[in-house]
Amino acid sequence: QVQLVESGGGLVQPGGSLRLSCAASGSISSISAMGWYRQAPGKQRELVASITSGGRMNYADSVKGRFTISGDNAKNTVYLQMHSLKAEDTAVYLCNLVLSTGIRYINYWGQGTQVTVSS
Repeated sequence: QVQLVESGGGLVQPGGSLRLSCAASGSISSISAMGWYRQAPGKQRELVASITSGGRMNYADSVKGRFTISGDNAKNTVYLQMHSLKAEDTAVYLCNLVLSTGIRYINYWGQGTQVTVSS
C-alpha cells in the first residue's frame, strides 16, 4: 500500500503565500514523478506542477513564475511553494505520485488539501 499525506493548505489573502507538502510512504519502489494537481468546483482537474525523479520540472502556464515545485528524494516528499496567490488559485490541491514498475506506471493520489484565496 502507498500513502500520501498532504499538508499546508488553508485560507490566504490575495498576494499571499502558502507551502504545500506531500509525503509518500508505504510500498514505494521506483518513483517516476511526483506532482500537484488542483480541482476547483465545476472544473476539471488540472496539472499545477510536477517533478521527475531526475529533477525535471513542469508547470502549468497559469502558475509559472509564482509557484515552485521541489522534491526531497530521501524523504519521498514533494513541496509546492506558492507566491502571489490569486482568487483563481482557489481549489483542492491533490498530490500525485507516479511509480514505475519497469513495465507500467501506477498513479496514486492524496486526499487533497483545500487552498482558498480570498480577502
